[in-house]
Amino acid sequence: MHETKEINALFHLLDDPDQEVFDTVANKILLFGKEIIPNLEHLWETTLDEQIQERIELLIHRVHYADLQTSMQDWAAETTPDLLQGAIIAAKYQYPEMATAPIAAEIDRIKRNIWLELNNYLTPLEQVNVLNSMVYNYFGLKGEEISYQRKNQFFINQVVEAKKGNPITNGILYQSLCNMLDLPVYAVNIPRQYILAYFDTFYDFQEPPELNDTRILFFIDPIQGQIYSQQDVEVYFKRVNVTPLDAYFRPQSNKQIIQLLLEELAKCYKQEKDEVKQDEVQNLSRLLD
Repeated sequence: MHETKEINALFHLLDDPDQEVFDTVANKILLFGKEIIPNLEHLWETTLDEQIQERIELLIHRVHYADLQTSMQDWAAETTPDLLQGAIIAAKYQYPEMATAPIAAEIDRIKRNIWLELNNYLTPLEQVNVLNSMVYNYFGLKGEEISYQRKNQFFINQVVEAKKGNPITNGILYQSLCNMLDLPVYAVNIPRQYILAYFDTFYDFQEPPELNDTRILFFIDPIQGQIYSQQDVEVYFKRVNVTPLDAYFRPQSNKQIIQLLLEELAKCYKQEKDEVKQDEVQNLSRLLD
């Protein structure tokens, strides 16, 4: 952004010791939006005072966060928000400047390889076996149970780069590929698990569900692609002493999935020094209510 007299005047006030003055200046700078970030970065580079540098860093974060809130609201307002795009927006909380093209290119590369192996004569189970072979063997995706000490596994760009995620991010990748390949695979709300289900038919989230919309052929664990039957899931419910409900077997919408991703990510910031970050991520989650 071209530096104006107004911007220069605001920047000169960033060292004012009065907190009220700084808050007023900060709010005015935020009104310029993300276009002012290069100016703030240049100011940081040419400032020797560490306290002023900290204020500039805070301002840059606040500008990024305001832009992120807008992006999340715009995404949620779409008629059919794209799952992968929602995960990319969520990852921008930690990596606001990340390039999204390499992520899309890598996912598209995997999709093309799977598509070449699929045909109309394969059964649903055979289709998923092809997908599993490509995702977990050819691409090399690994998975681990959710750990709040490994927060990078909640960011889709890091999962694609490191080829290691948790059930939610692996599931987002897996479901996104299925969506691109026209396979009716959706996340379901099984308690204490993040698991995918291959449905007998496609689900229309814009219409009230029909009786056969929730007929599941089998379940898929996105950690490593293991397949479970309905009987396996019933045994699980007995083991954890939970009564199965119809709601547990309904597809989760893309907004619900990204909301869960953000709610779980917020738990990574449980230390006192990260309290502000936890509040910010929880606020992003609430935007999807």
